[in-house]
Amino acid sequence: MRRFHAGLPAYSPTPLTELPALADEFGVGRVFVKDESERLGLPAFKALGVSWAVHRIMEERADDGTPLRFVTATDGNHGRALARVAWLLGRSAHVFVPDGVHPAAVAAIEAEGAEVTRVAGPYDEAVRRAAAAVDATASDAGTRTGDADAPTAVLVQDSAWPGYERVPAWIVEGYSTLFAEVDDQLRAAGAAPPGLVAVPVGVGSLAQAAVTHHRDRTRTAGPAASLLAVEPEGAACVLASLTAGRPTVVDTGSTVMAGLNCGTPSSTAWPVLRDGLDAAVAVTDAESVRAARQLAALGVSSGPCGAASLAGVRAALGAGRDGGGERRAALGLDRDATVVLLSTEGSEANPAT
Repeated sequence: MRRFHAGLPAYSPTPLTELPALADEFGVGRVFVKDESERLGLPAFKALGVSWAVHRIMEERADDGTPLRFVTATDGNHGRALARVAWLLGRSAHVFVPDGVHPAAVAAIEAEGAEVTRVAGPYDEAVRRAAAAVDATASDAGTRTGDADAPTAVLVQDSAWPGYERVPAWIVEGYSTLFAEVDDQLRAAGAAPPGLVAVPVGVGSLAQAAVTHHRDRTRTAGPAASLLAVEPEGAACVLASLTAGRPTVVDTGSTVMAGLNCGTPSSTAWPVLRDGLDAAVAVTDAESVRAARQLAALGVSSGPCGAASLAGVRAALGAGRDGGGERRAALGLDRDATVVLLSTEGSEANPAT
């Protein structure tokens, strides 16, 4: 996957920025932020998964000559990434957008050349509408004659459910490039492997990639990193699932962390997260906005979704009567530990703040 991404014209590793002020605050050795504010020409990490998945889809269909139309549902960044990739390939894209997505984010998707359908409902309803649109197109194609130029609709969704698993798996594979870059960058900085990695979570696909990478003992040596999932308080489906011990759907409202506003964990992510995460925490909008402003002051452009990782570590390590001491011990963090925060979007990606 990394060789594929390295061959793309706009590819370069995104920065891993060290922030000593945060290391002092958390009482650890070093803190780094993986800054995804400019990835493959877009202000979020999503293009890594989308580009790899579309590449795999195109490989499978290379010989049949069928025109393709890529369809998805999005809270913003995923849909924009798919629209960009489709445009680069001379294909069309249809993006379903739920309530609560900022009009400027919708306009950015449209500016990439995609058709946008607004859905009166939450993210999960937008996913259902996107999948239904693809199914309807397939049904129409089965009864149509003499329309060889009509595109075949393909769903490119980053959430899996029973019967829809291959494409989400390819998207998760695409995210592996991010973690491979972090490994190389930490070595170049003379830093120890991470003791803690904080990952913002929507449906859980990026966290699934984090668990897959850090639990692969062929890639890592020494103690494995502790992995912390961070969600909005109003859309903490993974935290609810971990608490219940089974996949759990939560009702979602509005949040400035629009890209994390998901009520259902991906079916393929869930068992990986259940078995591989060390901790999960939910944060408020205010905590995330505060973290985004702090990162901006330290020179890192981050929207509330990306800054959720900082807010989550602050909540996990700064709470409790012992100042988070029990949690630090549970996570295996000492004063020399390296902490990596994944900032998954830049401020440009979230006009709401």
